[in-house]
Amino acid sequence: MKHSAQGAAGTGAGAVTGAGTAAEAVRIPVQPGAADRARDRASGGGEPDGSARGEHTHGEPPIPRPRALVRRSSVRGQILDALRSALATGELRPGGVYSAPVLGERFGVSATPVREAMQQLALEGAVEVVPNRGFRVVERGDRELAELAEVRALIEAPVWLRLARTVPAERWAELRPLAEATVRAASSGCPATYAEADRAFHRAVLALAGNEQLVRIAADVHRRAQWPPAGSPAVRGRADLVADAHEHTALLDALIAGDPDAVRALVGDHFTRTA
Repeated sequence: MKHSAQGAAGTGAGAVTGAGTAAEAVRIPVQPGAADRARDRASGGGEPDGSARGEHTHGEPPIPRPRALVRRSSVRGQILDALRSALATGELRPGGVYSAPVLGERFGVSATPVREAMQQLALEGAVEVVPNRGFRVVERGDRELAELAEVRALIEAPVWLRLARTVPAERWAELRPLAEATVRAASSGCPATYAEADRAFHRAVLALAGNEQLVRIAADVHRRAQWPPAGSPAVRGRADLVADAHEHTALLDALIAGDPDAVRALVGDHFTRTA
């Protein structure tokens, strides 16, 4: 779904603006105290110096790697979710540059899980590496978002229409809670909350096709289409989100009723207007 955003700016490795909201929403395990850091440094277990990673920290003290390594993947996952939410809301502004050490301080963790999360976002095309500075949020223009919308329609619309002919009504009815969850998420007015519920509903529909590669590729394109374009004046409004969510329930009603003409019209409008 297309979103627009207005986020705080981040310029340079030491400038992080707007990331605090995402940080406050994430509960991160308690990090080592001063005594733990001293002991880690004495044993050679501290975080490598920023210059060794090719990243300037402008005098920022190195943040030690979490001692409880068994929990690191969980921390990285929470940071990744928070960063994705910040992208969806525009808190991480398109074109802004953010450093892992500074974001790590903001989240209360070491730079390592932040850097790993950012590297995953780089693989997804959300950010790009800026040598010696950090990560820049990719700026997307209207043309790129239109192309992503077209790709989504080409991938998903034919699958929806095929499933409408083959999936029984009772299976469609099982998706009602997910469709209603998108309405509740839209009513909250939070673009990130709605984006997650929206992806969950579409993922469940496509899963009925029994093709894991289809689900994975469609989900990746869907996520990319939800990132706000550069220069957008504001995030997508609550009314637009609610209207989009109600299309999900209308589609389910048509699918359960076995009305192919209504399904075809609704699918076409859904991907043309909101993709």
